[in-house]
Amino acid sequence: MNDNDFYASERARERYGEIETVGKYTARTFLWMFVGLAVTFGVAIMGAATGLIYVMLSIPFFQLGLLIAELVVVLVLASRIQSLSITGARALFIGYSVLNGFVFSFYFIYFRLDSLILVFGATAIYFGALAVFGYFTNADLSRLRNILVGGLFFLIIFGVLSVFIPGLYAMERIYCLVGIAIFLGFTAYDTQKIKYYHDVYGCDPEMARKASIYAALQLYLDFINLFLYLLRFLGRRKN
Repeated sequence: MNDNDFYASERARERYGEIETVGKYTARTFLWMFVGLAVTFGVAIMGAATGLIYVMLSIPFFQLGLLIAELVVVLVLASRIQSLSITGARALFIGYSVLNGFVFSFYFIYFRLDSLILVFGATAIYFGALAVFGYFTNADLSRLRNILVGGLFFLIIFGVLSVFIPGLYAMERIYCLVGIAIFLGFTAYDTQKIKYYHDVYGCDPEMARKASIYAALQLYLDFINLFLYLLRFLGRRKN
């Protein structure tokens, strides 16, 4: 730490009190991610158990409306994170988790419950292992960013093309394996970024809390997408 960093930290302590440690900051970020997952799967289970899922399916363009609403929430949270209040950022994150919960209700129609539970457990293990690696490794994972983003574009383009070219369905398992690898990489990369956010915003508690919510959203999306690709690869559909 140079002199400027030292005096900046001292001024921050005088203004805000003791700066939160990176360990506490990381724990709070993962806590918000777990809250989002709990909300999503809670809403999904409720939708399936009460039959609300069938009511939603009867509404014209309901699924499309959900997807558009999710996209809008993510874009607003990503583009306006600095101007949003802490309460606003948290509300958008929880709102996205609720919307995604309705989307996940549909999977209870197509997949067996024991299969969903098995895949969720596998996702938690793989996600946890890569998150631990990302947090403790000394390697600079930012070098993987271009590869991961490129892989993400491949997944999107392949997914769109498979709708119009039925023959691509034969490559479904390879597609899923690529998706699993991409989001395992994103899990490690996004976990390491938590420490970067702490370094950048640690002296500004308000911005640090908002950045924590944004980081929680990124990890939440990593978990959800990893779950979906594992489900497509390992999941057993209902007869």
